[in-house]
Amino acid sequence: MSDPSGKSSTETHLPDAQSKPTSGWWIGLGIVLCVLVVATAGFASFAENSRKIVRPANLSVDGIVVLTGGPERIPAAVRLLEQKTAKRLLISGVYPATTARQLSQITQAESSLFKCCVDLDKRAPDTRGNAAEAANWATRHKFRKIAVVTSDYHILRAIVEFSRAMPDVELVAYPIASSDAKTPALSFAMLRLWINEYVKYLLARIL
Repeated sequence: MSDPSGKSSTETHLPDAQSKPTSGWWIGLGIVLCVLVVATAGFASFAENSRKIVRPANLSVDGIVVLTGGPERIPAAVRLLEQKTAKRLLISGVYPATTARQLSQITQAESSLFKCCVDLDKRAPDTRGNAAEAANWATRHKFRKIAVVTSDYHILRAIVEFSRAMPDVELVAYPIASSDAKTPALSFAMLRLWINEYVKYLLARIL
């Protein structure tokens, strides 16, 4: 049977797939772009906030905790102890085979300073472990105010972990500026380091 136009009523009229825009593809692309914009803005804010932290000019705390990992961290913390800004120093995350004597030689500090006022933590495997060991150390010495010494790209995550581990202790951030990149390769490596730290910072905030 056919209609007045001569076409059979049983014919199936299929939509032309190519006649409609691929809206799903554009929606997906839009979502990806939005995620990239938000992630980039978040990273830029993270880097800016890290760089904006100013080291206190006249530091006065009960104890200093320095996290290993950057070449300038331990020497800077030892200098602070030599200036009598704190009673004791905890170096957290020390390689098991490293000795206090070796560290005193590397930092060119008096061995007597290490004998009397420096503690080595060789158990912490990561930043969260650093915070846990520092909390035990602060409790043992009844410290209420601690300076946290680490690299600028690491300082925000360190403060998050330390605040969680010792909520009743006042923390003073003491960031060490990371080295300026002098070549494109180093610049890319530094950018990758900052991005990696940003991801770890986000995870530390939610886990």
